[in-house]
Amino acid sequence: MSDSNRELSRRGMLKSAAAVGAGAIASNLVGCSQRRLRGPAAKDESEAKRFLSEYNNTFRHLYTASSEAQWAAATDVKPEHTEAAVRARQALDAFVGESARMETIASLRERPWAYEPIVRRQLDKAWLAAAHAPGTIPDLVNKRAEVEAKQSEAQDGFEFTLSLPGQSAKKVTANDLDEILQRSSQVEERLAAWTSSKEIGKPLRGGLIELQRLRNAVARELKFSSFFGLEVADYGMSVAEVMDLGRTVLAQTRPLYEQLHCWAKHSLAKKYGQPVPRRIPAHWLPNRWGQEWPGMVAAANLDPLFEGRTAEWIVQQAERFYVSMGFPKLPGSFWKKSDLWELSPDAPRKKNRHASAWHIDLDRDVRSLMSVKPNAQWFTTAHHELGHIYYFLAYSTSRVPLLLREGANRAFHEGIGELISLASTQRPYLSEIGLLRGDASADSMQWLLSQAMEGSNIVFQAFSWGTMTGFEHDLYEKDLSADRFNARWWELVATHQGIDPPSARGDEFCDAATKTHINDDPASYYDYAISSLIVYQVHDYIARKLLRQDPHACNYYNRKDVGEYLHAMLSLGATRDWREVLRDFTGEDLSARAMMDYYAPLMDYLKKENAGRDAGFA
Repeated sequence: MSDSNRELSRRGMLKSAAAVGAGAIASNLVGCSQRRLRGPAAKDESEAKRFLSEYNNTFRHLYTASSEAQWAAATDVKPEHTEAAVRARQALDAFVGESARMETIASLRERPWAYEPIVRRQLDKAWLAAAHAPGTIPDLVNKRAEVEAKQSEAQDGFEFTLSLPGQSAKKVTANDLDEILQRSSQVEERLAAWTSSKEIGKPLRGGLIELQRLRNAVARELKFSSFFGLEVADYGMSVAEVMDLGRTVLAQTRPLYEQLHCWAKHSLAKKYGQPVPRRIPAHWLPNRWGQEWPGMVAAANLDPLFEGRTAEWIVQQAERFYVSMGFPKLPGSFWKKSDLWELSPDAPRKKNRHASAWHIDLDRDVRSLMSVKPNAQWFTTAHHELGHIYYFLAYSTSRVPLLLREGANRAFHEGIGELISLASTQRPYLSEIGLLRGDASADSMQWLLSQAMEGSNIVFQAFSWGTMTGFEHDLYEKDLSADRFNARWWELVATHQGIDPPSARGDEFCDAATKTHINDDPASYYDYAISSLIVYQVHDYIARKLLRQDPHACNYYNRKDVGEYLHAMLSLGATRDWREVLRDFTGEDLSARAMMDYYAPLMDYLKKENAGRDAGFA
């Protein structure tokens, strides 16, 4: 899954291998701390370090309290937990955005030449934290925290109801709806499931209207162009640079996406006995948003491999994957404190249904929230989730200051999770752990076709860059009018994904808000898109330079050299600019080169399959 696995980041609450080995990292950081300064510069740096030490001590305490409160609100949805999460969030906001403290940070940042890089980076992080909760507008900041908490409560506590033809309405889970869309061949049943999945948008529409206003007001207090502009700033990029990157990647991947779209609509029309449409009806696809198309290649269906396995085995095998590469076993507290298993539809407790990883105290308290079932989707999801967990643990050391205990950038965190998701579906790994028999490997081209349509791959680019990033850009940068929310959403879906709703979707719907990130991880979906580029660049390096294996069929399992390479990258946290880290670990700048190389054989195959068909959908 491409984005069902989101770490609870600080921003979410605040809104060659030898050359980069662990030893080199340690000496690099030590070298920075031993740099000698004299005169006024030394005094400035001493002042900055003293400020950061005091800041970090209080920040850790408040951050942990807020994390615990949000964990309770996400795992046991009830008003008192929501209220506690709001209070804890407001206390954290009050600290990071306190007016006098903001003035101190601003004053210290005026003298960047006086500090070693690791000090400057901490000050920049503290400034961005303040920008999410400026103490100059406390009423707005508190109101935003309150509305965000209520929006999450409404989202997490929503009960889906499914009405099938000839049957009484019944309560169902999101997993139930997903299974219908992934398995049912009955168009009426699929339509009912898709329609039910969109009902959650109606009660969330009003909250999104209010959040658009509040988030923009907070961001613009410190002269950011919008809330979208504030979130982009964490990359050291402008809004224009991010949007230009998205347009470039969409242009590079569009020809292959059109071929995949053409193949898919002909396959689905045949399956459902319908005429071939120009754009694909949304309920024909196996994902609620058409962001990935799993299970469409029968020869690459992995679900039968997990018959007889348990949900517990899924997570335990994910842990064994990391341990085999030299990472330690997960802390015992992970198993005690995580919430990993699915609740029944009539369970007295409700919880967030979106898989996530949590760094509660920015140290060793790491947890995951999932609803694991023994199938292929959750197998890759569990491997992904633990990627976040091991990233947390790798940079939770004395060498990485508290404010820099996060990914090299937000996309790096997601990229590591998706990298391991990709590695977990490589046939040599599945064979080694006994899931794939020697005579059961799928045709390589069918396997590649399936990969391109699942996870953070080719199909996902259209949704992540085109639909989600396009919508949130317009929502915040252009102050999109509420009466255009649904219309604009479906314009982007049609333009970039070639998908149409099964019937008219009026203003009363809010189909964008059915995507959890719109509500609780806003204006940052390009994280997933950028992470997918990082995935293929890192995977290409590991396969070709370390394993000396085909990137389409390689095996990280039991390879300590791969573990050392990954740990060296993860243990940096955010102590260095992400662009430098990417160049050091892959030898190239961010691009779609590695991804397109990986899928190059598929383009030739699809052109032959689609010969004589119109691959356009505009």
